[in-house]
Amino acid sequence: DVQLVESGGGSVQAGGSLRLSCVVSGDAFTSSCVAWFRQAPGKEREGVAGIERDGSTNYADSVKGRFTISRDSDKNILYLQMDSLKSEDTGMYYCAADSTGTWLDDYNFWGQGTQVTVS
Repeated sequence: DVQLVESGGGSVQAGGSLRLSCVVSGDAFTSSCVAWFRQAPGKEREGVAGIERDGSTNYADSVKGRFTISRDSDKNILYLQMDSLKSEDTGMYYCAADSTGTWLDDYNFWGQGTQVTVS
């Protein structure tokens, strides 16, 4: 059974940094497409950053140059380093594994989310 557990969220002032972690159990990590999504109150969920099956990374335009996605395949952990945070980065952040297509397509497995609040 595949489980994703996020951690690292919290409250931070604008300009600060946070690092999110997502521990992935099971076999959905090593060779699959993985990503971070977020959802702000009253808004649709949006893709933040993803790692494709070939290892290439993708970012939403709104976070390019500020966020970095990475994975530790030995430990089955997905990271999202978030720097220069802005108030508009506030939202619930979810990790996802095993996309049905590219990093912005649907995923078979999702975490429960971790809240990020930037004031």
